[in-house]
Amino acid sequence: MAQRAQVLDRRSLNRALLARQLLLERRIASAVAAIERLVGMQAQAPNLPYVGLWARLRGFRHEELSRLIETRKAVRLSLMRNTIHLVTARDAFGIKPLFMRLGERGYLRGSPWGRDMRDADLASIGRAGREIMGEKPRTVADLAKHLARRFPSHDGVAMAYGVRYMVPLVFTPPRGVWGARGLVTLTTFEAWLGRPPGPAFDEEDFVARYLGAFGPASPADMRAWSGLAVKPVFERLRPRLRVFRDEEGRELFDLPKAPRPPGEIEAPVRLLPDYDNILLAHADRTRILAPGRHLGLFSSNGIMKGSVLVDGFVRGAWIPARNDGTATLVITPFEKPLPKIEARWVEEEGLRLLDFLAPGERHEVRFGAVKS
Repeated sequence: MAQRAQVLDRRSLNRALLARQLLLERRIASAVAAIERLVGMQAQAPNLPYVGLWARLRGFRHEELSRLIETRKAVRLSLMRNTIHLVTARDAFGIKPLFMRLGERGYLRGSPWGRDMRDADLASIGRAGREIMGEKPRTVADLAKHLARRFPSHDGVAMAYGVRYMVPLVFTPPRGVWGARGLVTLTTFEAWLGRPPGPAFDEEDFVARYLGAFGPASPADMRAWSGLAVKPVFERLRPRLRVFRDEEGRELFDLPKAPRPPGEIEAPVRLLPDYDNILLAHADRTRILAPGRHLGLFSSNGIMKGSVLVDGFVRGAWIPARNDGTATLVITPFEKPLPKIEARWVEEEGLRLLDFLAPGERHEVRFGAVKS
């Protein structure tokens, strides 16, 4: 008779997630080790990974990540869910091939530019785009002008975004370097990293890395994080994984030796950046978010605010502001005001974050109206 799977409650899943995400205590580790442990970090805005690493690593400094980007040991590119992630260069070679078809589907089916391009010679456009982008880092607008000259019967911008989705490109500095400004430019893997992407990581190894960062989890959870259909891979791995169930009866898989601390252990206050993957890595987000609602974390246009974790769960949002020359962090509690002791913890962590974001300036943490 098969053994009944152990049930993990919401707090147990939360603490397991925090442990994998380096959020139960700040670790002494390199940025490279942390980025690979997390299987990349969301990087739609180039400064987000800096805040994410600050929240996880003891003594992290901006210069460490800036140096990795400048020396091409870390890169920003489109990966999971066709969104921009920061990964190490060695991970970029193995992960990018897994998402090339997702990029093609995203362009043709999910983007406004691909709808009118289904009858175009996309292979020729892609080859031309690879050649143009390989010459030097360019903006999408610059690429569009070059493509429009070569293929005058098609819209240049639509073609440029086709190249953006379907050709393996990386974002180039100065964007991504802390404090630097510049246009959004891209170039090819070959031009920036010396060779094209590949070989692809083994699918089973990739699932194991996801579980190491976000488990215990279901195939639906990993699909929400990645955009890939992975259920057959989970089934192949089943004999080598621990199987649990959540309180709703959903089957969850995990690495046998991965940390699963008890739900009763304390979790410190943490301030995470917009789009941190901890909030986007599961189909069922109740292990980190309040059930049923995301409250004020997402705005009406889909822009996400930084999140405030109290006792391991999202209890509010934060945004930076400037007030009469003072670097300010505005905290918006969700549903009800924070108790005094928790508010003090949030204020202390907020001041530490401001010291990271705006060193040497005047700092203030301010609590806004409750969002309910």
